[in-house]
Amino acid sequence: MTTVIPRMFVDDVEAEVRFLRAVFDATGTVKPGRPAEIHIGDAVLLISATTERPHFPAFLYVYVPDADAAFERALASGATTLEEPLDTPYGQRRAMVRDPEGNIFQIAHTR
Repeated sequence: MTTVIPRMFVDDVEAEVRFLRAVFDATGTVKPGRPAEIHIGDAVLLISATTERPHFPAFLYVYVPDADAAFERALASGATTLEEPLDTPYGQRRAMVRDPEGNIFQIAHTR
């Protein structure tokens, strides 16, 4: 485990995990009665059902090999566009989406 682990509380853990797998090639398991421990690259993300705590979305900045491709996968998986892919002045290609559970992802790769 890392020192700081993001955690989100969602209404449908299974759907959130499917989204993360489809968009970010996430791995990990969903075990009933426990937070899902999901891995995106070298990061760990805990996802819990709203039966444990109130709905609480996350805002995550995720580095990927191709921001445009991940952005398209996110849209195909039900996300809405908050920021079309663009080139930033600091050398990154970046986009931003909101997933069906309300989590926001800035998706980027270094140019």
